Amino acid sequence: MLEIGSVIDGKYKILNKIGQGGMSIVYLAMNERANKQWAIKEIRKDAMANSDITMQSLRNEIEMLKNLSHPNLPSIVDIIDYNDALLIVMDYVEGNTLSKAVNELGAQPQEYVIEWAKQLCNVLGYLHSQNPPIIYRDLKPGNIMLKPDGTIVLIDFGTARQYKAENTEDTTCLGTRGYAAPEQFGGQGQTDARTDIYCLGTTMYHLVTGKNPSEPPYEIYPIRYWNGALSQGFEQIILKCTQLDPAKRYQNCAQVLYDLEHYFELDNSYRNKEKAKMVTFSITLFLAIVCGLGAFLAHNHSTTFQAESYEEMIERSGTYETIEDMKKAYKDAVSVDPAKADAYIALLDKIYLADDVFSEDEAMELRELLIQTKGKSTYEELLTKNKEGYSLFAYRLGLAYFYSYEGEGNKQQSAYWLNKAAEGDLGENRNARAKRLGAIASYYVNLGSIDKTGDSQIDYAQYWSDLVAVCKGDIAKEDNANTALVIYKEMASQIYSNLQNFAKAGVSYSDMELQLINIEQHVRDDINGTDAEENDRVKELEEELNNNIEKARQAIMVAE
Repeated sequence: MLEIGSVIDGKYKILNKIGQGGMSIVYLAMNERANKQWAIKEIRKDAMANSDITMQSLRNEIEMLKNLSHPNLPSIVDIIDYNDALLIVMDYVEGNTLSKAVNELGAQPQEYVIEWAKQLCNVLGYLHSQNPPIIYRDLKPGNIMLKPDGTIVLIDFGTARQYKAENTEDTTCLGTRGYAAPEQFGGQGQTDARTDIYCLGTTMYHLVTGKNPSEPPYEIYPIRYWNGALSQGFEQIILKCTQLDPAKRYQNCAQVLYDLEHYFELDNSYRNKEKAKMVTFSITLFLAIVCGLGAFLAHNHSTTFQAESYEEMIERSGTYETIEDMKKAYKDAVSVDPAKADAYIALLDKIYLADDVFSEDEAMELRELLIQTKGKSTYEELLTKNKEGYSLFAYRLGLAYFYSYEGEGNKQQSAYWLNKAAEGDLGENRNARAKRLGAIASYYVNLGSIDKTGDSQIDYAQYWSDLVAVCKGDIAKEDNANTALVIYKEMASQIYSNLQNFAKAGVSYSDMELQLINIEQHVRDDINGTDAEENDRVKELEEELNNNIEKARQAIMVAE
């Protein structure tokens, strides 16, 4: 053990012991020269002799973690080989573990648990986005610190590992029984992102029920077994996370995050309410027809269900004068054939994105539409059977989240839909763009972040490569002029904002200028002179693009 009051490595004064685990002790230390407190984790070499972890593997994992930077992770700043122990110097996180909260106060409020789970999705998604992915493997309340401001920090990476594509299973079987996924104990392939999702499910279960899964009855019951007031939607999320078969779980953290943000929409009461609305509407329509009022309500979209084909309804929808009438018409078309994508995409492009802002209310409205039912299936389930149509819808929705959500974009939400789109057959360019944009979405977690040495946590060379790839091809033809201009505007904006970062990564100023020239060429060849040029929104976007290009050029001139 380290002595209280001793000075380590000539700068870290040990103040007191603040925690202890099976193989380690954690101390609070002060760097008196920098006037900053740190946590020092002492791992005894003799304690490791009886474990499956070797000192070299531990050292490798720590070096891996030193390169990470995320608001929900502590930074590791130093590794010291000290006598018979390895000392890890990291950020001191003020607060208490969630295990202390649940042990002392019992089950935590559902709203708190969901908010903590969203933060965990973000940080786990960040770890899984590394190359190679980092699998945490020991998520549990005891490894999550709750800070006074309500944010959480993931601590103790003693069992984390890098995913190795060539491995058939882990070299060591580690994790906490009760929380750990079945594959963590060998014989079922190596652990991957879905393993952490299982652990996230057991952690949410423990926090919201107060029932420790590593204690009797050693089973994950539906959470409403313990408390009938809990959300059925949240219950479904936890049950899906904790499926024994990894293929039946959520496949990535973006999917979990999406459902957590819309958990109430998964409740049967919510679905029944929506279904009741549809039944009421159908009865009203039927009575209107029976009463012979159809002739007098020819302008009403309800009569088009009988008189027009789906395609005619789509065409007719665009002729109405008010946005609300157009919106209702597109929704009516969706209800006629939920397996076709045209009405969804028209609703998204012509209504929700008419002002180039995809608002939270609009996103919720679209989600409500997708969970309406026809027969025993939701509209989204019916649409998924149309693979090409669903992929195209997912692609358009992914772009809407990426560029336009609340006027700024929501990259985390976009990743879910772009990944769905990339699974389909959209053509070579669109599939590539969906994959690239999905990769770019993960960069935004760390844009502007630096580690303790002052280095960026983003691989700006790869980021540049992905941005360039996204801009290739005739986007105006493959998608539309709006999408093309928004993508070009993003490229010019990133050149302006990250000029020095790109330059440090080896991207020359001439390469950046070349991309600006290519963008201008695309606008001239692909957009100018077409009908799209007369669209007011296209004119507005082109003006914004030109402003961004001018700013980027000025920045390049100053730098040169």
